[in-house]
Amino acid sequence: MTPLSTDSTLFKDNLRAFINHDSSGASPIKVPRRTNIYNCGQRDGNIYLVESGQIKTQMYTRCGKQCLLSIYTAGDVFGELSLLGPERSETATAMRTSAVRRIPATRLRAGLTDGNLLEGFIDCLALRLAEQQEVIATMVTMDSEQRLASVLLRLARKIGTRHSPQLRCIEERITQEELSGMVGTTRSRVGYFLKRFRDAGLVQPTSDLFLLVHEQRMADYLDVAS
Repeated sequence: MTPLSTDSTLFKDNLRAFINHDSSGASPIKVPRRTNIYNCGQRDGNIYLVESGQIKTQMYTRCGKQCLLSIYTAGDVFGELSLLGPERSETATAMRTSAVRRIPATRLRAGLTDGNLLEGFIDCLALRLAEQQEVIATMVTMDSEQRLASVLLRLARKIGTRHSPQLRCIEERITQEELSGMVGTTRSRVGYFLKRFRDAGLVQPTSDLFLLVHEQRMADYLDVAS
């Protein structure tokens, strides 16, 4: 799985410095849980920096089926496609009460004359592209059970908190319907695979948390599967 590069981390630090230098161009907003920041089809010419909380982006088919695209946490940037045009192709929603900075795309574009910020932004976009290519490769080369394992491991590493040396806790409840959209299978199959993962000791459901993922066992499972 694609690790977070130091270049991406440097860009986030440079972006924060850019915001602090000219805070008038970056509006702080507080987003309550389950509130949309923008909607698919809406004109929104901004880029967003997550300061705290969790944001998810998703797309919907004409029949109303949803596909969870990505989850963003503190320090992540999302909505950067507004640099290409203001109309949104996805919906961004707060998974929990979140604090974000709203930066006009025109303001960031002007700020990209700074060489360090521009270079970091390019590196960040390249990393995002690599992650998306990895997801596409997973969809093509793995069966649906392996794809679910890959999604759970990616989520555990992205938004999970360390519960023990080998366990990462995904605290936010992600529905089986959302997982099925990420995996490309049915909700019933996701439930069946989760039971198999529980029986194999790869995941542990709990009463107060969504899921505990055994990071090393899940990674070993995917290594054997590949």
